[in-house]
Amino acid sequence: MKLTVDIDPNSGFCAGVTRAIKKAEEQLEGPEGKLFSLGSIVHNDAELSRLEAKGLVTIDKEDLDEMQDAEGETLLIRAHGEPPSTYKKADALHFRIIDCTCPVVLKLQESIREAYSGIKNGNVDGQIIIFGKPGHAEVLGLVGQAEGHALVVENWRMLQDAIEEGKVDLKKHIEIFSQTTKNPAEYSSLCSRLEEMMAKENELPMQRFAGRGLLTVHNTICSQVATRHAKLSKFAIEHDILIFVSGKASSNGKVLCDRCKSLNIRTYHIETPDEIRKEWFREDDKVGVCGAASTPKWLLEDIANSILAFNAQ
Repeated sequence: MKLTVDIDPNSGFCAGVTRAIKKAEEQLEGPEGKLFSLGSIVHNDAELSRLEAKGLVTIDKEDLDEMQDAEGETLLIRAHGEPPSTYKKADALHFRIIDCTCPVVLKLQESIREAYSGIKNGNVDGQIIIFGKPGHAEVLGLVGQAEGHALVVENWRMLQDAIEEGKVDLKKHIEIFSQTTKNPAEYSSLCSRLEEMMAKENELPMQRFAGRGLLTVHNTICSQVATRHAKLSKFAIEHDILIFVSGKASSNGKVLCDRCKSLNIRTYHIETPDEIRKEWFREDDKVGVCGAASTPKWLLEDIANSILAFNAQ
């Protein structure tokens, strides 16, 4: 048999990233030919380099704080979203804003604002928990919707520590949300364990506890991400070796790559074609090339072609 290479049809930019890049390209191809992006529009160096060659300038919060006036300049808010304070700062600097916050993230931000409003106004005695990566751009934007009054936990251990330290009151109402790109199975498991602990703390059987409404679990993981986990798992099992392509800074990339490695030990995480090693492959391998929501299709195709070229030598 001869080595074959398949590209995962479900890998590549998610709808939110595709929309942001399209908006950026429209601006860059216009008369101004320049665009500021607050943070990397996508966590992929190859795609960033392509856009920077067109005139994209990536800045961070410190750059924004140091600016005096941006009259006539355009600022792109990427798909991850931003806290309200960012918009106030950008408006004060007179930026024209292109808001590319993913619609799924916008809906999540609105839900957190509503939950926090009830707590702040005294209508609800409780707190907000966000299942996500501390410091992640999307998570910072979500915490900002609650004016900083939200507990962020990345896993069960972090939540358990917070409970033991008294940062979580299991007898009060809890509203829990998830970062849109987190693992659905991990979120479900964490919520189930939290529910069990709350039921025990309130000395109620699970059925009666559920009827009390003390815990509200919001289903906020992007449906495209949720289905991608299942589809990628199938793709990983069906191939002898996986080449997973994403930027090392991509949170979604890390989650998906770890999932692939748990199912296929011959999974290699790379960013560019020059990281490929011929010794990874066997003559009759069925190779799968896949990636994160921040990985462009053209890069997946370049990787696939490089693998074929390697093995044609």
